[in-house]
Amino acid sequence: MAKLKLAVIGGSGIYDIDGLEGAAWQQVDTPWGDPSDQILTGRLGGLDLAFLPRHGRGHVHAPTDVPYRANIDALKRLGVTHALSVSACGSFREEMAPGDFVLVDQFIDRTVNREKSFFSSGLVAHVSMAHPVCADLAAAAARAARQAGVTVHEGGTYLAMEGPQFSTLAESRMYRESWGCDVIGMTNMPEAKLAREAELHYASVAMVTDYDSWHPDHGAVDIKDIVKVLQGNAARARQMVHNLAAIMMGHDPAAEAEQSAPLNPVSCATGCGTALDYAILTAPDKRAPKLKAKLDAVAGRLLDKPR
Repeated sequence: MAKLKLAVIGGSGIYDIDGLEGAAWQQVDTPWGDPSDQILTGRLGGLDLAFLPRHGRGHVHAPTDVPYRANIDALKRLGVTHALSVSACGSFREEMAPGDFVLVDQFIDRTVNREKSFFSSGLVAHVSMAHPVCADLAAAAARAARQAGVTVHEGGTYLAMEGPQFSTLAESRMYRESWGCDVIGMTNMPEAKLAREAELHYASVAMVTDYDSWHPDHGAVDIKDIVKVLQGNAARARQMVHNLAAIMMGHDPAAEAEQSAPLNPVSCATGCGTALDYAILTAPDKRAPKLKAKLDAVAGRLLDKPR
């Protein structure tokens, strides 16, 4: 069985993770190009952990230009089984206030300029995205965030916009009132789709920084206010990760005597670890050799098997 290993994909304001034993930054080469940055690896509370700053240290990648395929492939090559996305977001709900964390469980993808799949003509696959996040990892992350003193909302629809500009007032009202979205951000797509294709257990913690532009009492998004909230969120996100590592290993840091089963590195309630079982449609003798070679990390366990 695969060994449990967590990746944290850090968003705006989160460019490292403290407290790792044997911490080292390492370059991972992928057939999809370079990841956003080197990847910080080490152990946290006995759990193998990899940290990837999505925008790169110093925030050098715009949302559209993040090398999403290279990032997910690199994590897969490192043996990652679970990936937790941590990102800033705007809120469409009064009760989801700045400083709160939302455990997203649905997405609406409005991005248009990004490569969204590892597969294409020559090697075709269709994975299910009906339930796009790992329910087991999301529940563990919610528990970890509460133990860090955060107000947590379990469940919510994330509108992924292209950016880099924020929404117009008309867009903000439409996403909130007509589409029923809960939060808005620029980076969880196609990240979640690629994580599913790579059979990673993926969950998303959206950290609320503002009310977008719909709120009558808050007006337009003010980047100065966002930065202030980001700084507070970053510290609590790091504590959440420390708590999550313990929970994933089967120990509740909030109750020293409480033990539970660690998260399974393969199976989960959502079926993340076997997402490709019936997804690859191209017959083995018709598969494009160059594309097949590029998919060695993402889909290697299935590529040499018959349909």
